[in-house]
Amino acid sequence: MNDPKRTGGYRIELDVPVEHVLAFSDVVENFASAVAMVEIGEGKVWRVEGFGESLPDKSGLVAGIELTALMAGIEAPAVKIQVLPWTDWLLENRRRFPPIRIDRFFVHGSHYTKPKPAGSIPLLIDAALAFGSGEHATTRGCLMATGIRAKRRKKPLRVLDMGCGSGILGIAAAKVWPCRVLVSDIDPIARDVAHENTILNRVPRVRAIAGPGYRNPLVKKRGPYDLIYANILARPLCRMAKDLKRHLAPGGVAVLSGLTARQEMWVLSAHRAQRLYLKKRIPQDGWHTLMIG
Repeated sequence: MNDPKRTGGYRIELDVPVEHVLAFSDVVENFASAVAMVEIGEGKVWRVEGFGESLPDKSGLVAGIELTALMAGIEAPAVKIQVLPWTDWLLENRRRFPPIRIDRFFVHGSHYTKPKPAGSIPLLIDAALAFGSGEHATTRGCLMATGIRAKRRKKPLRVLDMGCGSGILGIAAAKVWPCRVLVSDIDPIARDVAHENTILNRVPRVRAIAGPGYRNPLVKKRGPYDLIYANILARPLCRMAKDLKRHLAPGGVAVLSGLTARQEMWVLSAHRAQRLYLKKRIPQDGWHTLMIG
């Protein structure tokens, strides 16, 4: 049951014209821990959502939104701030998380005790407190990209999962190839969840760390990488394009996800500037996963 005295954090929500979505998301980013952009209204309107653990400064947020609208010459969008109910994610996981077959992978929770399908690669992942249980289209796309990459004769020796969440992608890589894997997240809770999942899946070659992205000294020390996963969001992907190029080994492949079909052009443009080009596109439920190199 949900504890009425606890909250699951706060959500900021506003709907804006598509041509101004990046400007408004920049404002929301100053008042939230994470920002998402979702297409609504047949592509002409996008919803900007910000998520955080503490109540944002509404007056400062509204002032920033109004200034951005004034500069864009449009009416200021209405700002909603919603209290999210606290959820016992482990309990919800056991109730709602059915096993999923994605390419060669069979993703299941700890509550699943039946025999695994013959020939599958099992991934034991409980939803818990970190993103990445296999249900979301972006995670599915990345696992499908792993299956595609596995068909190449050359095996990756060094793998990085930047923004690892539950660690599912790094664990999948370690089960496919005899490689060393580093999974990294800015959130220490995600790092801890990923570490627990490496133990549950018996993949000792996977190391989970927390830190400031590519600026983490261990990320630099372990590279360059033959395969990099970055299942984050469109804006961080664009900002990190130069760092990704610096850490990708010659001939390496990066798997990018967390972007919608309309955001693909922004992400690809940022990586083309670093001489990284599209090799494969994997669409899933309006979300795109890109394999570049």
